[in-house]
Amino acid sequence: MFETTSVTTLLYSPNPERPHLARDVRRLERDVLRMGALVEQSFRLSHQSLFARDLTAAEEIPLLDKKIDRFYRQIESDCAVIMTAQSPTSQDLRCLSAFMQLVRDLERIGDYAKDIAEIAIKIFPYPIHPCLPEMAVMSRHAQAMLATSLVALADLDEVGGRGIKHLDDAVDNAYEHLYQTLAQQRDVVGVVEPIILLALAIRCLERMADHATNIGQRVAYIVTGQRN
Repeated sequence: MFETTSVTTLLYSPNPERPHLARDVRRLERDVLRMGALVEQSFRLSHQSLFARDLTAAEEIPLLDKKIDRFYRQIESDCAVIMTAQSPTSQDLRCLSAFMQLVRDLERIGDYAKDIAEIAIKIFPYPIHPCLPEMAVMSRHAQAMLATSLVALADLDEVGGRGIKHLDDAVDNAYEHLYQTLAQQRDVVGVVEPIILLALAIRCLERMADHATNIGQRVAYIVTGQRN
């Protein structure tokens, strides 16, 4: 559906006078992009589990989530060590602080993907809800936002990073429409669990898109030093 972000394109320009620092930051950025690729994979599997009713895909996500969490903890730790032990320049600090923030966004997207997989398992016994096709479009928009944010990170593309905020409007509009549709449904027969689960799922998708937007904003900060 979407191409996995390349982990070979690097955004950091090394300082020849600080070879050890340059090497460490290069390693960090490679790890960030690898983490991003895992999060993209987890998101795709969560989409498949909910909208294709593929419970095998849902079962793969917890293992992926553990890998994502390991990357998150290691990257945070490595950033902190470099900040305290290697006297980085202001540009280096800006890059490192942005890494620490955006890996948190990636980790949260991974958590939401796991939540959607759990929803897919719980909702599987129920009939397919009419809202699912519209939800699937919302999910694809959010996945495209994540892919775009990671490309912006790999290319250090400020314009691309800031542009993601505009893409978020489509996801927000879909969320509002779907929420109202689910909240106002009056012909519910039997248990209401499927409605609750779908409401949780669209909230997860909306938050995933917000975190993808945040990643784009972090990229712009790396380039310009400005947070807005």
